[in-house]
Amino acid sequence: MGLRFILCVLYSILCLLGKAQLCNGSLGDPIININFGSGSNPGPALAAAATGYQYLAADCPNDGYYTVTTNTNNCFGSSWHSLNSDHTQNGNGYFMLVNASLQPSAFYADTVRGLCGNSLYEFAAWVMNVLTPNACSGAGIQPNLTFTIEQLNGTILHSYSSGNIPATNSPEWKQFGFFFSTPAGVNDYVLRIVNNAPGGCGNDLALDDITFRSCGPKLTPTIIGYTKDSIDLCQGDTENFIIDCTVSAGFNMPEFKWQESYNQQPWQDVPGNNTLQMPVQIFANSPIGSYRYRLIAAEAGNIDAASCRIYSTPIEIIVHANPIALIHNYGPVCKGTPVSLSASGGTSYEWTGPNGFTAQGDTIVIPAPMPGNYMVTVSNDAGCHASTNTNVILLPTPNIKSANNAYSICEMDSVQLLVNGGYRYKWIPASGLSNDSIASPFASPLQTIIYSAIGYNFQGCSDTVRISVTVFTKAIAHAGPDKAVMKGATINLEGSIQGDYDSFYWTPSTGLSNIHSLTPTVLAFNDMMYQLIAVSKNNCGNSLDAVAVKLYNDIYIPNIFTPDNNGINDTWNIPALQAFPQFELYVYDRYGKIVYTAHKQFIPWDGTYKNTALPVGAYTYLIRLNNQAKDIFKGSILLMR
Repeated sequence: MGLRFILCVLYSILCLLGKAQLCNGSLGDPIININFGSGSNPGPALAAAATGYQYLAADCPNDGYYTVTTNTNNCFGSSWHSLNSDHTQNGNGYFMLVNASLQPSAFYADTVRGLCGNSLYEFAAWVMNVLTPNACSGAGIQPNLTFTIEQLNGTILHSYSSGNIPATNSPEWKQFGFFFSTPAGVNDYVLRIVNNAPGGCGNDLALDDITFRSCGPKLTPTIIGYTKDSIDLCQGDTENFIIDCTVSAGFNMPEFKWQESYNQQPWQDVPGNNTLQMPVQIFANSPIGSYRYRLIAAEAGNIDAASCRIYSTPIEIIVHANPIALIHNYGPVCKGTPVSLSASGGTSYEWTGPNGFTAQGDTIVIPAPMPGNYMVTVSNDAGCHASTNTNVILLPTPNIKSANNAYSICEMDSVQLLVNGGYRYKWIPASGLSNDSIASPFASPLQTIIYSAIGYNFQGCSDTVRISVTVFTKAIAHAGPDKAVMKGATINLEGSIQGDYDSFYWTPSTGLSNIHSLTPTVLAFNDMMYQLIAVSKNNCGNSLDAVAVKLYNDIYIPNIFTPDNNGINDTWNIPALQAFPQFELYVYDRYGKIVYTAHKQFIPWDGTYKNTALPVGAYTYLIRLNNQAKDIFKGSILLMR
């Protein structure tokens, strides 16, 4: 069965199906690629023979007009889609924008030259209905195109209809195409695109990327031993591969050739290899980059004609650069101090170190590092690795010792603290210390405290020792206020002790009811001075305080005084009233007005009333010693100046 018969059968099937049928085998590079170019708007008009429509050097052409543009915006009240690029998403790429004529007609025609005879080709074009679904009250005319391949004498080689191209909610390019066979000896053809739809509201379209490509058997390349068509290697790897290609039926007498391309450069023939297998070797010094390989196939005699051959999809071997591993060591650190290590140059990081240490991440913190070598393996996205290492150095720490870790003192006393083993020191807190930066400060804290003595060596590493100072409070004796008592009467002392004490006593014991009572009863026979002695706990010493007891034989009430500020008899004074803590005293002028009063505490009277000197004359007084009527004294006093 010859190729001619196979092509005829395929053609007949396509005619029966009546729809686009793109090549299912392998394709050649585009022989013809009409993409209308690129640049700034508007694009240039097509050649006069290419279209019967009129060119408009602006957006939004009317019926029977076209333009070449990179975009269209807000045409006819936004009843057209707004486009900002061509079919390939190239913002500077042109496409043909057509507002079809009222009468069906050909709006595009071009001569295609250089095809091979007796060969199979794929024709394809990208088309868009630019009318929005809601335009024309939802009843817009849909484009309907016929693509025709004709010989130059007008003989139709193949014809294909797109059918109605419906409107879409968003801009949508659709590819239409078919494949056809060429007769022997004929190389030039005419492509004609006819608008079949009637004129009116709608029938507006965009056209882009018209291509003719050789179509042939399916070429399926593989790398023997691998399931993928792309292999990733790392710089320095050495590998040998064999690329094999299977070819489906379709050629009578096929010829083959391999091509290679480095880093997307133009394809180059690999000389001396025309079989279905090609060995490939990657050396340790091979440059990084992409190495692509493809098989060319054509009928015998056409292998060197670009318009007659097909290509396999490429096999790619990528040699990736190894990462550049960098490491930063934030040490050296003092022994027992965390150390930070960081690495860069990749996307993943694996750490190893002494004593089985492992970690992951670009930055790690080792809480209690061991000294020695730490290595990081840096990997990039391609799986290539590089390693580097760093040495973690631990500085020695001082051994700070204290002569005593616990002291006890009495309040207001001091004790000398002592540490050693460091080059310099810092005490925390500093309160109560004579100096917080020496090894042996004196401590006089007001209350129990714990000091931290931080000692540093020459490298700045530190050690800390803690010292407690317990402060015992001293007992403070308070003998109480001085007392006054009438002869034959008793009175109680008012002693008290502040702080911790073991014992106390009064001295002398004369007249006291109990020397071990804070409030003993006193029976005085004459003036006395008593001392209260408190013995502190914890050997913090004794404290004493004295109190005077004044004995009065009777109450003497002066009857005259002279407040003339000469220092003699300037006040009216009754000292014996101190022996009566509940007394009340009132002085009246001749009108019965109270001009002076005293209660419980007697203050000698200076002869004034509200800071004003009273006139010379006789004044009466009343003294009530207690609540008993027999202890009331009345009389008069003469104020003289």
